Amino acid sequence: MKCVLSAFAAVLMLSLTSLSAAEAAAQPAIRVGIIGLDTSHVIAFTESLNRGPKNPADAPRLAGVRIVAAYPQGSRDIESSTRRVPEYTAKVQAMGVEIVDSIPALLARVDAVLLESNDGRVHLEQVLPVLRARKPVFVDKPLAGSFVDVLRILDAADAAGVPLFCSSSLRFAAETVAVARGAIGRVLRAETFGPFHIEPTHPDLYWYGVHGCESLFTVMGTGCRSVRRVDGPNGLVEVVGEWDGNRTGIFRPENGKDRKGYGGVAVGERGERRIGAYDGYDPLLIAIVEMFRTGKSPVSRQEMVELYAFMEGADESKRRGGAAVPLHEIIAKARDEIAASIR
Repeated sequence: MKCVLSAFAAVLMLSLTSLSAAEAAAQPAIRVGIIGLDTSHVIAFTESLNRGPKNPADAPRLAGVRIVAAYPQGSRDIESSTRRVPEYTAKVQAMGVEIVDSIPALLARVDAVLLESNDGRVHLEQVLPVLRARKPVFVDKPLAGSFVDVLRILDAADAAGVPLFCSSSLRFAAETVAVARGAIGRVLRAETFGPFHIEPTHPDLYWYGVHGCESLFTVMGTGCRSVRRVDGPNGLVEVVGEWDGNRTGIFRPENGKDRKGYGGVAVGERGERRIGAYDGYDPLLIAIVEMFRTGKSPVSRQEMVELYAFMEGADESKRRGGAAVPLHEIIAKARDEIAASIR
């Protein structure tokens, strides 16, 4: 049987082979701006672009791309985020980044944007002026603070014709990418695990469980039909998705023992392989830069929709005592809410 690649894998392969190192280095310079200085990601991205990546071999793919300006405002009320702003502002300034006092001021100085605010609830209002200015934008996870806003953001990007994607860095880990590219054939079953810190203002999986869920969708691809969440004793949680073709994907929180940190396993037509590792931020950054240069997102809209519907549906399943929730129901409900809001 032929290997069936996920939409992500096909686009990623095209992206990674679209430019040779020499061609990438010869591309026009790109000035990048950051919105939101309340996550450690801004330090990692700025260090790699303004000082050089951890692996010198990656330098040609990032050549000519520099973070030149930042607007500090991220979350307004999540203390774990707001307290970071002064420290991260000082750190990016030390790497040559100009601090500006508004998003319009930022947009006047840059060619592309990293929307890094840790709080997904502010992403819609922050991304709309970026889209109106027609600047390609990477939105750090979570894409939004609700599934309704996820759809609103994706709709706005489509309407503006502006390249946009959201992703965890785990999507681009080498082992996970290899499986997504077909290393073990079509994936029949996958299990991932990772931290499951909950922020009460967001659906449970959006805040940190998104990492493990993103790894899951990277190898399973689109076609998820339903999700159910079972909460057992002692905080044990299992989120199970059913995909087309009788395929199953499972996310569980890490437990510090047999499931420590990030990881998982995928079982395919030609054996099994580890997935879900964390390989640092530079693989994600390389994919972001490729999108800035080519205008092609490495993650399909459909996969982003299904991923966030899966995570939102897990909360609905919890409310229903562990019953399976069809993803089309989550999507239809959100569409109805959007339609009602514009009547």
